[in-house]
This record gives sequence, structure tokens and C-alpha cells, in this order.
Amino acid sequence: MSQLAIPSQKVGDLTVTAVSDGYLHVSFDFLANIDPTEASRMQEDAGIRDHTSIHINGYLVRGGGHTVLIDAGAGGFKQWGGRLKTNLLLAGIQPCEIDAILLTHAHPDHVGGLMDAGEAVFPNAELVAHHREVAFWQDDGNLSRAPERARGNFLLARQAFDGYRDKLRKFEDGEVLPGITAMPLPGHTAGHTGYRLDSGDKSLLVWGDIVHFPQIQIPRPDVSIAFDQDAHLAAGTRTKLLDCVAAEQLLIAGMHLGEPGFARIKRTGDTYAVAYEK
Repeated sequence: MSQLAIPSQKVGDLTVTAVSDGYLHVSFDFLANIDPTEASRMQEDAGIRDHTSIHINGYLVRGGGHTVLIDAGAGGFKQWGGRLKTNLLLAGIQPCEIDAILLTHAHPDHVGGLMDAGEAVFPNAELVAHHREVAFWQDDGNLSRAPERARGNFLLARQAFDGYRDKLRKFEDGEVLPGITAMPLPGHTAGHTGYRLDSGDKSLLVWGDIVHFPQIQIPRPDVSIAFDQDAHLAAGTRTKLLDCVAAEQLLIAGMHLGEPGFARIKRTGDTYAVAYEK
């Protein structure tokens, strides 16, 4: 991958770059409100060869005196992703240059890249997360109630928060950095958060995990995934947000939006579709 091949957008005085961490795979059995055969057909019709692959993005934001990373990929956890650091270097950024990391939430494919062999990968970065998200993963009651397959997620999130404990900033809402405003997007996790970037007359919304399979969940926002803590609420949030960003024609970015990294949502009648930005 050359630097020219890395998707990037200008948002006023800000430069936003989609930095790939690679892929993970999820069975369609994890999806609700759709038959796996129908899910495969939708992926096939969209030209996606590897039907169950989910791309993982982080977003680099440069400008306003800051070098910011939004989410940090999986870091190779469960052999997911692991390419973020290499692709940051291809984008011309050393880990020590990142001065803030904004978390959309603390699932493994978003915090796994924060630590490596017990050391912070981004030694000079402030870690910024919604207070409800931090509280959820640090709650021992939540850990005790979690199914066995999810307990490792708690341990990974706690390691990340602990590794940045001297630079951990928890927020309620509002502007988290100049020109970057937190936007609550409830349902996927306790503190799932999007980030709206506004500079000059341009705007962009990094919407976190509103979708995992964009070619399925954008035309079918009722389709939820087992990773949603509140599937009904997540579906409602997705539907409202699709309506909002389609009406505003807002540029969007998402951690599982695909390698192009940036898109707009088109609405025709009651149907939504994703249109990737070149």
C-alpha cells in the first residue's frame, strides 16, 4: 500500500485519513432478522467476494494543533487485524506523534491496538472515552455476568484503560477537542459514541459501529449483530442516524465501512444505500 492509496478527506482545515487495521470474520449466524442465505446474496450482489469478512478502520485526524487517532484497531487480538501501526507508518505517522486517541467504544477490535506486550503503543497519547463506556468494562458485576466467550473482552478493555490510566480522560458529552464533538449513539455498547468533525463549512461524522456489514445493514437497518448490547436500541439508533445523515448528505466514516473509508448515505423512498467517496 502506498501513501497515495490510503483514503483521505479534507474537512476544512482538518485532514482525515482512513487507516486499515485489516479484517476479522464473523458468521452470519451472529446476525438477527435476516436469513444467512439472504445475507450472502446481498454481499454477492454488492460484489463482495469474502461474504463474512468485516474490515477494521481507524481514523487519523491531523490539524488544529493535534494528531488524533479515532480507535486503535484489534492489534492482532484473536488474529484480527494487526496492520494499523504499519499503515500509520505508511501514512507518515510514528506512534509517538499521536497526542490523543478518541474511543468510539471498547470492544476488542477498537482497543486491541492500544497495548503491545504490556506497553502503551502510543506513549504520548491521551486516551479519551465516554464515562459510561469506561464504567461498564470496569464493573466487576458486568464481568461476572458476561458469557465465557466475552470475558476476554473485559480483560482487554481493562488492560487498555490501565495502560493509559495516567492519561485517561472521561467525558459526558459536547466538544472533546477543538472542532470534534462527541455524539451519543446508544445501543451497541453502554457508551458507544460517534465523533462529528466541523471545520470551515465542512463536516464529517465518524459513526463507530453503526454497521458491521454495510451492504446488509444500511439497506436493512433492522438487521442487528450479536455484538450489540441492546439490539433493539442499536437498530433504532441506526435507522434514525441513516435518516439524518441522508437528509444532510453528511460525509460519514465508520470502523467497518470498508476499505474506501468514507461515504454518503443515499435515500430512495424508504430504502438507504451507501455511496463511497472517491
